[in-house]
Amino acid sequence: MKIGVISDTHGYFDPRLREVLAGVDVILHGGDIGSQQVLDELSQIAPARAVRGNVDPPDLNVPRSLKLDLEGLQVEVLHILPIPQSLLEEWSDAAIPGGRAPKRSEKFLKTFDEATGLVVFGHTHAPCLATLGDRLFFNPGSAGKKRFDLPRCCGLLEVLPGRIRASIEPLEKYDGVLPPSVEMELKG
Repeated sequence: MKIGVISDTHGYFDPRLREVLAGVDVILHGGDIGSQQVLDELSQIAPARAVRGNVDPPDLNVPRSLKLDLEGLQVEVLHILPIPQSLLEEWSDAAIPGGRAPKRSEKFLKTFDEATGLVVFGHTHAPCLATLGDRLFFNPGSAGKKRFDLPRCCGLLEVLPGRIRASIEPLEKYDGVLPPSVEMELKG
């Protein structure tokens, strides 16, 4: 199964998304959608599931969070993590090779269902692929119009037998460094 991951469009649908997300089976939007029109455009590519962001209009009929089962992968989608993204990145297994995340990360992990293997989020506009224990935390960055000094991007996720593969896909030329792709075993 192929999954498109997008967030923080803020009412802007980038036509390049049609090409980058071509062939995905479902699209997950991590909030700050901006308008129903964006969801309608995404739904022309693949079925789109979305959550409400902190600046979405009240008439946008989407939940604050979602829990999904995608071919055995338990997924939670929310807009804002209960900790700063920078702390998640600091705790990430990739940041402490051979080490262990601090004890306080266990309290954070308990905010998610035990079976959850993937957490999709947004809000910061900064792309992030972080592993913590047996979970992947995936912020695709912002696919909206250019803001700050951050790349405009989205993400792709592939659910394979017994594992998942995730990558950040730029929507425009970007000379900076994007998070490297991640491949990990599925929970369970």
